[in-house]
Amino acid sequence: MISILALTTGSVLIIQGMGNLTLLGGTEMIGNFLVVVLVREAAPLLTALVVIARSGTAVASEVGNMRANREIEALESMGINPLSFIVFPRVVGGVISVLCLAFYFIVVGLIGGFFITKILHNMPFSFYSDSLLRAFAKEDVLIFLLKNSFSGMIIFVICCYQGLSVKRSPHEVPQVTTQAVVKSVIYVTVFNLTVTAWFYLNQLKSLGSSNARSTSSYSEYEI
Repeated sequence: MISILALTTGSVLIIQGMGNLTLLGGTEMIGNFLVVVLVREAAPLLTALVVIARSGTAVASEVGNMRANREIEALESMGINPLSFIVFPRVVGGVISVLCLAFYFIVVGLIGGFFITKILHNMPFSFYSDSLLRAFAKEDVLIFLLKNSFSGMIIFVICCYQGLSVKRSPHEVPQVTTQAVVKSVIYVTVFNLTVTAWFYLNQLKSLGSSNARSTSSYSEYEI
């Protein structure tokens, strides 16, 4: 699923980017366009949605069945903490999985998308790779780690919590699984939007401060 989504997203973005940037005469900005749209936004969000659909539902239903079948009570009677034995490994594994899948999404989307769309444009790979390398910055690594690590944590904490909220009946398992999916999608989307807004507000603030300094320097020079 990640491979298909990455190839499709990368190909569409490259086709749209090259088509519109060529009309504007700015094909050298294709790297910046892909970094902003694919690396910062599409890859973290689409990866999180796939993980929710595939693994989040599995974790919520598995933990819910364990609670309904009193397996968790059996662990507690043996002196085993369910949080450290059931929840913590799934959260850590989920964070690592989301990070790896998001990195894989980016690689497949950028490289695979280029070769798929090669028949539609004559852009050399050396020009494409150089544009991408110039577009990447340390802020992109920070956003990548922040969005994907916390998205993985949010997904599996919510899914485990919803699974543990089952009382006695196995009929509650589908209900808590649905609630886990809905809450995970909402919280992950809001978190990604918050990080994006925070990052661009900081960029605008830094641009404003730099403009203010340049204006003040210009005024002192005139005086």
